[in-house]
Amino acid sequence: MSASLAEITKSFQENGYYLAKGVYSPVEVAELETDFDRIVRSLHGSGEEVALRWGGAVMEKIAPKDSVFVHTHNVQIFSAAWHRAFLQARFLEITQAILGSPDVILHHSKLFQKPAEKGAPFPMHQDYSYFPTIKDSMMAGVIMISEATDEMGCLRVYPGSHKLGRLKESNGQTDTEVLKDYPLENSTPIESEPGDVVFFHYLTLHGSLPNRSQKIRKSVLVQMHSGDDKVEDENHHPNSRLVLSGFNHHAKRSLGNQV
Repeated sequence: MSASLAEITKSFQENGYYLAKGVYSPVEVAELETDFDRIVRSLHGSGEEVALRWGGAVMEKIAPKDSVFVHTHNVQIFSAAWHRAFLQARFLEITQAILGSPDVILHHSKLFQKPAEKGAPFPMHQDYSYFPTIKDSMMAGVIMISEATDEMGCLRVYPGSHKLGRLKESNGQTDTEVLKDYPLENSTPIESEPGDVVFFHYLTLHGSLPNRSQKIRKSVLVQMHSGDDKVEDENHHPNSRLVLSGFNHHAKRSLGNQV
């Protein structure tokens, strides 16, 4: 029996994350995986650099030398199926319950593919420093297209760490007290299956280990905030401002005229 929306909201508020099981059906997952793979093929054929990894001293400590991941922002500009996935009823229902608002704004989405045996890790970090919002309503929903086990480098979190608020130098780029106090190896792995969605607050400390398995890990992260909130400082990060439900209370004519 699935949890009620009230139970989901309470769990998220307490833990800073929530694993929603079976949000997408096997039929939906099959369609999304087809376009996921098509996007990856398109990226590899573009001539652009798409096999990436985070830089910095921390990565040099935790990442195997040849580890990488395939990545691009805003999968909705590649695929109508993925655009529809962000508008799927259960996905938005849970997002609205967590935000406490009918108004949901897409900030950006990100495709991540961790290759088998050499998928790069992510250091423990908070997301807020990359796209801070005035009301700290920013959250993510990670849509799982493949299985995600700890061996495959699944998402890891420190439950309840969102209550710490904004931590200085918590962007995962430098070796700071935050990373010493909250080491990646002591965090909680959130193992999941295709069709599941892991929701987490952007102040929740999170990261992942390398993919050490012989399987490819596929996921798309959807970063969203409430319609009555807005980004404080763009930090040169993509911001789609796409309304997924309800209304954007901070939209202006000048934003509509951007090219």
